[in-house]
Amino acid sequence: MRQKELFSIFPNLLREMLEDLKIDLDSLQEIRIRVERPVLVNCGNQEYRSVKTINSAQMKEILAYLSNYSLYACEDEIRQGFLSLPGGHRVGLAGRTVTREGRVKTITDISSVNIRFAREVKGCADRVLPYLWKRDQLLHTLIASAPGCGKTTLLRDCIRQISNGYAGHAGMSVGVVDERSEIAGSYQGTFGNDVGLRTDVLDGCPKSEGLMLLIRSMAPGVVAVDEIGGSQDINALASAMNCGCVLMATVHGSRMEDLKSRPFLKEMVETGMFERYVFLDTCKSPGRIRRILDQEGQPVFEKETGC
Repeated sequence: MRQKELFSIFPNLLREMLEDLKIDLDSLQEIRIRVERPVLVNCGNQEYRSVKTINSAQMKEILAYLSNYSLYACEDEIRQGFLSLPGGHRVGLAGRTVTREGRVKTITDISSVNIRFAREVKGCADRVLPYLWKRDQLLHTLIASAPGCGKTTLLRDCIRQISNGYAGHAGMSVGVVDERSEIAGSYQGTFGNDVGLRTDVLDGCPKSEGLMLLIRSMAPGVVAVDEIGGSQDINALASAMNCGCVLMATVHGSRMEDLKSRPFLKEMVETGMFERYVFLDTCKSPGRIRRILDQEGQPVFEKETGC
């Protein structure tokens, strides 16, 4: 990450802390800020601790700066627990929730912030893509791993290459429902990440609503979503499949047994919704493949060596 871009995101208080730590900004992964506790910085898979702490007034100053001094305008995002930043970066939030009729209305008295930095790893899908085609037909694919193992990074590069055209396969129109602005990193209509020249993005929209909206408006050949959740997401994916779209999605889970342990995912597996299951390893290289299974759960690729 270039220093100029980083410093445009942060107020002076954070800039000074990062300068004091003398870290490589190009390897910056996340900054965790908690009121009255040291600031923790993950950089190059190492943790650094600031000697300074942040008080509640300083936390408010940081949040005001990150939201461009308009937290009210970011209310929809805050309700979901995050803020979007230019470049596709995200700010996770924790504090006191205000609920109405059992649903979160907003988050106030924010006490913890987790700034996560989006990083493109172009080419990380090179090894997985050959297994996602059957002759000239792209297969319905689900990418699964534990948090932080590169699901979104791998999905993003799959989208980019499928959109642009890959190894003799013509480029395809791709529709992305980017509910939390993590795939394309959209900010005020501009993509922070390269998702390919034939890709259209519906930003900040729930997957269950956005999939059919995107299909009706843009007629994509492929639809992609990140982190499918409950039965509503599964039903929306099934509807997209019935419209003739190829599905690309991610989900939390390290093994096929993890998917089958959740009722809505178990049904998805048993009905053969996906034709490829890509399970990622827990090593530090983003998107490192552990195994790829076919529709019947049989392996078509086993773990790479040297992880």
